[in-house]
Amino acid sequence: MTLNVRHIRETLATLEVALHAVERTAKDDALYDVFRLAVIKSFELTIELIAKLLRKSLRAYGGASRSVDTLSFNETIRFAGQTGMLDVDAVARWLIYRANRNSTAHDYGEDFVTQTVTLLPAYLRDAHALLDKIEHGGNDAPADA
Repeated sequence: MTLNVRHIRETLATLEVALHAVERTAKDDALYDVFRLAVIKSFELTIELIAKLLRKSLRAYGGASRSVDTLSFNETIRFAGQTGMLDVDAVARWLIYRANRNSTAHDYGEDFVTQTVTLLPAYLRDAHALLDKIEHGGNDAPADA
C-alpha cells in the first residue's frame, strides 16, 4: 500500500523554516513570537498528521480498520514498534515527542519553546524516516494483509 505523504512533508518543511527563524531571531524582536507560535502549531499539526497516516499504514498488520483507527497516539506508536516499523529507541522518542506536544495545550511560555526547540531536530529526522517507511512500504507488512 502506498500512501501520499506530500502534505505532511510540506508541513514539516514549514516547521523547519519556523524553527530556523526562531533560532535566528532575537527574543525581543516582535517577529520572535510569530515564529515561536509557528513552531508550536507546526509541531502540533505534523505530529497529529503523522499519527493519522501511521494508523492507515498499520492496517496492513491485521485487525479491523476500526480497531486500528481507535488506537490512541501512544498505542499507535507502540503497535508500530511491535510490527517493526519503529525500533525500541524510536518508540521511546515518539512517546517523548507526544508528551511534549501534550504540553502545548497548557504551556506556550518560553520554557516550553526551549524544550520543544531542543527536541525538534531529532523529531524532524524521525518524522522524515517514518514517512520514508510509510511512503515506500518499508514496514515489511505481511503479503496477505
